[in-house]
This record gives sequence, C-alpha cells and structure tokens, in this order.
Amino acid sequence: MLDGSTEAQPIEATAPVDPYTWSTKRKAFVFIVGAIAVANSTLGSALPSGAVSFIAADFGVTNSQLLTLPITCYLIGYILGPVVFGPLSETYGRRPITLGTFVFYTIFTLACALAPNFAALVVFRLFAGIFASSPPAVTGGIYADIYSDPKARGRAMAGYMAATTLGPAMGPLMSGYLSVMGWRWTFWVALMIVGASWPFLLLLPETFGPVLRRKHAASSGSSVGAGGIDAIASTQLTRENWHHLFTRVLARPVKMFCTESIVLFSCLYLSLIYAIFYLFFEAYPIIFEDMYGMTPGECGLMFIPIGVGALLSFVVYLGYDHIYQRAQAQGKPWVKVEEYRRLPLACIGGPLFSATIFWLAWAAQPSVHWIVPAIAGVPFGIGFLLIFMALINYLADAYGIFAASALAAASGTRSVLGAILPLATDAMYGRLGVNWATSLLGFLSLLMALIPFAFIRFGRHLRENSKFSQSLKAPESK
Repeated sequence: MLDGSTEAQPIEATAPVDPYTWSTKRKAFVFIVGAIAVANSTLGSALPSGAVSFIAADFGVTNSQLLTLPITCYLIGYILGPVVFGPLSETYGRRPITLGTFVFYTIFTLACALAPNFAALVVFRLFAGIFASSPPAVTGGIYADIYSDPKARGRAMAGYMAATTLGPAMGPLMSGYLSVMGWRWTFWVALMIVGASWPFLLLLPETFGPVLRRKHAASSGSSVGAGGIDAIASTQLTRENWHHLFTRVLARPVKMFCTESIVLFSCLYLSLIYAIFYLFFEAYPIIFEDMYGMTPGECGLMFIPIGVGALLSFVVYLGYDHIYQRAQAQGKPWVKVEEYRRLPLACIGGPLFSATIFWLAWAAQPSVHWIVPAIAGVPFGIGFLLIFMALINYLADAYGIFAASALAAASGTRSVLGAILPLATDAMYGRLGVNWATSLLGFLSLLMALIPFAFIRFGRHLRENSKFSQSLKAPESK
C-alpha cells in the first residue's frame, strides 16, 4: 500500500547506494521502524499528564504551574533537538543519528522512573525530550529518502503523522490508570515499550543517498560524482569541520525558517494547532475532572476519540489520494498545479479543526452530558491530522533532500509554542472560563486556517523564488 510507484527493479550496481530502488518489503520495514521510533517519542511527550496528582502528592508539590513542567520541559527538549539532529542526519546519515539519540532517550526514560525528587524528574524529562526529538525530525527525511513517488511518500508521511498523534493520545490513558499503582509505573511501562522497540531499530539500514554513495565510493575506490544534489551533499560530507558544521549544517533549519515563506507560514500554523493539542492535556482535566468529577484514568479515556479521529484522517487521506490519482490519469488540468497534490486536505482540516474547538468550548457545561464534549475529539483528531499531513507532505515535496531540515524547523518551532502555551492554561481558563478560553483558541486557529488557501494561490510563485527548492530542480534541467 505504501509503495504505489512503478519503480524499476534494483540493479546490483545501484541498489546499495540508491534507496529508491529498494524492494517494497525493505521500504515497508523502514517505514515501520520509523513509525515505531516516532510513536515512542510522542508517547513520552504526554506520559505524565495522567500522573500529575500522584507526582504532586509524592513530592509535595502544590504549585499548579510547576506541575506542568514534566510535559513542558519535554517539549522544550523538542525545541533544542531538531535544529541539531535533522541537519546532522543530512551529514552523517539517518541511522547513526536515530540510534544514537534513541540510546540516550532510553537512559533518560529509565532516569525518570528512578527520579529521587521533583527537580530531578524535571531535568530528566528535559533530556529525554531532547533525544526524543530526533525521530520526529529525522523520520520524515527517511521517508523522503526511500520513496521517490509522491503517492507512496505521501502515504508513508500520513502514517508517520498518525503515529505522532496516537502516541500523545495514549499517554494520559496509560498514566491515568498505571499511576494508581504508583506514578513510577508510568515510566517503567514506557521503558518496556522502548525495550521492545530496540530490535527493530537495530535493523534500520542507512537511507540517506549521499552517505550511501560516499561509503560505496570509499569501498570501491570510485568517485561519487559532481554536480547537482550530489555536489551539494559532497560539500557537506567532506568539509566536516566546526565552522562548516555550525554555519551551514546546524544553521540550515533556522535559515529556512527565516528565508523560506513556505517553511515560515507552515511552521506558524503547525505551531498553533500543536500547542492547542498539548494545551488540552492541561485543559481536559479542568473540563472532565473538575466539571464532571472524573478520575485521572477516566479523564485519560477522553483522549481516545482524538486517537480515533487520527485513524479516520488516514481514511480521508486515502480517499483524496484516490480522487487525485484518478484525476491525474484523466489528465485533469487542476492536477498540474503542485499545490493541489497536498493542500486541499488542509483546506478541509483547518475549518473542521476550528469548528471542533468551538464545539468543545460550548458543549462543556455541567448540564450537558460528558459524552457530547468528549466526542468532539473525533473531528478534532481528523482536522488536526489532515492539517499536519498536508503541510508536512508539502514541505517534504518542496524541499526533497533538505526535507529533514525543513521538518526540523517545523518540529522545533511548534515545540516552542507547545511548551509555552500550556503554562498559561490555568490562568487563561481561570480568568475566561472554559467557554471563552477554548473559544479564543478557536478564533486563532480559524485565522491560521487561511494559510493553506494562500499557499494554493501563491505557492508556485514562492517555490519558484526558493533557493532550496530550485537547487533540487537544477540537475533535472541538465
């Protein structure tokens, strides 16, 4: 299902150095490993949300803002990691960065389970977040490495995005029930999941073409080749010094955020909806525990509709993909516009996402049964994922070999707002109340929903004036 391309069968001479020519089974395995790594990372992000009251009782913490730090500091780690790991994977390869960071994520997850005090737990969560930020930043690049066909790559990225949502949605449910036996069990079970993931990660092959070509050339004594993308990659791979590392490689996500309009506005929209998603880990207890009298475990169940919506969004994606492929086969003129390949999904998801927030805002009333605001999570999950699928795929399509840096910029910037906004939850909901505090988020998201429509109108012009996007097309014109 993931590999819908009509790629030629691999030839012995090119198969080792060209991941596009790998077999469907090998690509499917790489896809699964990437999804496993991302699911571990995102599961960890919301893991303490159902254990907050138990952590507070154990360590004697009474300040509500301090109790947001185990999640906030993890997301701060998400800010720091992508600007390093995404670009490094474009220099040293995807495999060493993925495995190296996963080692330290394992260590700091163990440290969280053994934390002697609240301060230590917060610090361990920060470092766990830093190293957990690698899979979301690198996995998109891995999929861009192995899928040349936009149809196959889009499906892989859609699955990747579903994994990024299912993980956080399951975190509160796990911690809400496990913490009854002791909040540390939340991290012990997370560590068990990490341990079960390691055999798959150890079998992950290198996927980054320039690194594979460099290694192949070194072993065979041949040259990699000059010109085009290989020349760009070769420059990065041979000038491995500190000046080049900091001024070119690590600075690339920041440069793309500041100079590429597609990256900038995609980051702004993704940042807001991501921050709203993580704010709900603080807002749901206010709604379902304080208003409806639920236990932390029962409140964790309220996130299941979001996970269901995430799965349904994949069905919507496949439906649109079928429409697009049929229109392409019929030679419809609209499919010649690159922006129509991905962005209509965000044009559907944006208004749906905003409408769902207003639904939650005004259905959350003591006089209204809890099921009414709870099932708002289904369209919320659909809209949230459709926006992510569309914009993340659009970035991957537009920037190709630089996709990991573009995605790193998106990951880092959305984590900034995702770390900051939840800190304001108690104050915002305390002053405005559930109805208007949630509505404020709806109005902001509705404003941002204009961005995909603007991309459809002006996207071609933006790509034609993009240094990074055009550098990928230069070899094709020769």
